[in-house]
Amino acid sequence: MAGAEFRYYIYALNEYHWKPHEWANLSRHEKNLIIAAIDLRVAEEKKQKKKAERDAKRH
Repeated sequence: MAGAEFRYYIYALNEYHWKPHEWANLSRHEKNLIIAAIDLRVAEEKKQKKKAERDAKRH
């Protein structure tokens, strides 16, 4: 497992409690789809965090 792919697996393990064989049995296409979904979720979480920080400074 490549370094970047391993980080995504760790995310899936922690967030979704996936077992190693569940990740290993995914096709390359399925892994790419999940990786893209994780990237979108992380980007949205960062956006929401920045918004919350801005809102907190205003009050």
